Formats: sequence, C-alpha cells, structure tokens
Amino acid sequence: MSRAGSLAGGEGLALQALPDNVYALDSAYVRPGLDAIHLIAHRGRAALVESGTQHSVPLVMAALEQIGLAPEAVDWLLLTHIHLDHAAGAGALLQALPNARLVVHPRGVRHMVDPSRLWAATVAVYGEDFARREYGELLPVEPARIVEARDGLVIDLAGRAIEVADTPGHARHHVCYWDGLSRGWFSGDAFGLSYRETHVGKRAFVLPATTPSQFEPQIMQQSIDRLLARQPACMYLTHYSRVEDVARLGADLHRLIDAYVVLAQDVLDEKDPVRQYAALHAKLVELVHAESARQGWAVQGEAAVALYAVDLALNAQGLQGWMNQL
Repeated sequence: MSRAGSLAGGEGLALQALPDNVYALDSAYVRPGLDAIHLIAHRGRAALVESGTQHSVPLVMAALEQIGLAPEAVDWLLLTHIHLDHAAGAGALLQALPNARLVVHPRGVRHMVDPSRLWAATVAVYGEDFARREYGELLPVEPARIVEARDGLVIDLAGRAIEVADTPGHARHHVCYWDGLSRGWFSGDAFGLSYRETHVGKRAFVLPATTPSQFEPQIMQQSIDRLLARQPACMYLTHYSRVEDVARLGADLHRLIDAYVVLAQDVLDEKDPVRQYAALHAKLVELVHAESARQGWAVQGEAAVALYAVDLALNAQGLQGWMNQL
C-alpha cells in the first residue's frame, strides 16, 4: 500500500498509512499524538521501529492484523535507543512475535537482557507510580534474539535494506535507521520533536530533545549533519511521525540547539539545583513562546507550552545535567 491516509481501526487503534508501505501507529503513551511506532511492510514481511510500552503490545498486534500480516511475519524490532517510551515494551512484544529479532545499540544490549538498572534509572527520573502506569512491566529479552546495532550494519527485510547509523547526542546509545526505498531516516529523538498540533498544513516545526542524562549538544549537531548528508526526502520521528522539508527543519534544530546552550550558560552561576532547574525551565518556556510566534505555529503561547510540557521538563533536566559537567 503506497498511498498515505488514515486507516479505520478498532477501538483505541490509531494507524496511519504513509507512502512506501510505512505505517505510523500511536503507541498510546501519555496522550494521543505523542509517541509513534513505525511499521515497515515489504513482500509479506515486516519490521517495527520502536516497541512503545508494554501497553502498546495489543495495539501492535491489532495493527498487524489490520494490514493483513501475521505475528510470524515480523522479522525485526528496531530500537533507536532504550529510553522507555521507545523500548519499554520490547520484551513483551518479542514474546508475541516469535520470529522477530531485536536490534539495539551495543550499549543497550545488557539493559534489554536485564532491565533492572534501566527500570531503577527511570523511576529516579519519573517516580515509580508514573513509571508503572505508563510503561508497565519490563520483561527481559533472550540474548540469542538480540542483534547489536553497530554503525553501518545493513538489515535485510525481504530484500529491503535498512542501514544503521550511530547517532549520539540525545543519548550515547542512540542509532537511526536509513530506509533507502522511502529515502527516510527513522530518527528516534535525534532529529527532535514535531507534534502535529503545531503544523500548518504540511509545514512542520521542530524542537530539539535533550534528556536527563547523556545530552551532548556538539555531538548532537554532528549527528544531525550526518542525517542531513543523505539528503533525505523525509524523517520518521518517534514524536511524531513523518515530516518533510528536512533541510529547513535541520537548520532550525541547529539554531535551537545553539539557543539551548546559550540559555544554559546564562544560569551557570546559579549553584542551587532547584533554582537552577527552575531558571532553565523558565527560559525554555520563553523559547517556546518565541519560537511558536516566530514560526507561526498552529498553536501559540500557553497552548504551545502545554503541548510540550513533559518535554520542557525533560529538556530542562537534560540541560542541567550537561551544564553541570562543564
């Protein structure tokens, strides 16, 4: 199926058909339109990019059924990185997909085999109540079913080549996947966040995604340049799905990462961590107000801030973690 359009789904199923036999499935994480799982179908076989959470598993199975694929037809589960909005459901999903192998950055392998430390780190950031409610139980993955996503690895999906690129900056365990057929990158968080509510027609907008640990702005800039060097026709963002006009969005990301660095440096003299975080968060809110007005987002001001509320909190933590290592 090469046309783009909505597919009528079962209750709770939000599935979008994109060009080149790619589908976007809402993972039902936190709110609609926040977190996408992408499904690539080719010659009766399939690959999934991201697992979503444990709660996403029934949605994935329903999506496969809707497009006429059995669970046994899924050969690959490709993770861009192991943050739990991307990877929490991997163990549970592999139990439901008997032929699938998991592809994950070498740094993430041990956390997929034994997710206890990953769970503890997540609870430290979000709190246990949120983590259990939103992510569900983390199930281990058998080592024999894991393939390390090393830079340059080419994954064969029934003759459709998908290439791995190591893309740190958001996290040191981040990779992106190049699909030559669609000329698009499945970019995880390396190419930022672009929520549909901000779009004006087909014109998308983007914000960088930092993270509570391992954010490295200069390295993120380099990863963005690497993605742009392929001259992609599109990007498939986990937050949220397909965007075009990639060169413009890449330039915006570069500019905004620089702006993040400046606003972080403005609060370097504040040593109290609570006041430091509050100052960073306030500056990020100001940035969203300014960017939404500058670019003419479909949502403005406080509505734009509310849309990115969770991300602004995480970005403030990411900047705080980075600046305190300077």
